[in-house]
Amino acid sequence: MSAVAVPSTGRPTDAPTPRRAVTPGPSHTRMGHVRATVVFLVLTLFVSGFAYPLVVTAIGQLIDPNAANGSLLTDPNGTVVGSSLIAQNTSAPYLFWERPSLSDYNTTLGMITPPGPTDPALGTLLNETIAYMREYGNFTVNASLPFWLVSESGSSIDPDLTPEAVLVQVPRVAEANNVSIANLTGFVNAHLVNPPIPYLGVSYVDVLQLDIDLLAWVGK
Repeated sequence: MSAVAVPSTGRPTDAPTPRRAVTPGPSHTRMGHVRATVVFLVLTLFVSGFAYPLVVTAIGQLIDPNAANGSLLTDPNGTVVGSSLIAQNTSAPYLFWERPSLSDYNTTLGMITPPGPTDPALGTLLNETIAYMREYGNFTVNASLPFWLVSESGSSIDPDLTPEAVLVQVPRVAEANNVSIANLTGFVNAHLVNPPIPYLGVSYVDVLQLDIDLLAWVGK
């Protein structure tokens, strides 16, 4: 059989094939990158600034609407008087007093740095608190003030007090409202909130809620 002649291409058979110039697509141009960045920014703002808050708010309203709306407290007339999460500056003799506050219970000041034991502001606060309680008294002989009545909370607006810090005020509040100590003690004990799991927390009293109920109870 005779060999078939193959036409010559004019270049070696192992020479590389020349590449064609590739024109960048729309997504790889400068304007394409700018467009993608703008779209990503808009989507991020929509998700984080609108969709996510809307979903979280809807879930909160469904699960616990009271907490989602700020844990608001109302008087017997239905008027909002505060939040169960925020203490108020109460000094009336016929009401139970809250823990002292270096920020005067102002929520707009944000978190303050807890004072140290040698902080002059803390010493002034303690002296004012002790002097005020000595002046108006708790009408209890040889009663000592619990630590929680002469120290601020971590947030400086915590409305909760330990039972002993509330019960030590019972004689003063009972005399100011002309009720018996025994009845008022039972009233306070009915407002104790125990930890969900025993021994993994402490019992406390929301003083603001206690005072609201106290005013309704004594008819003030």
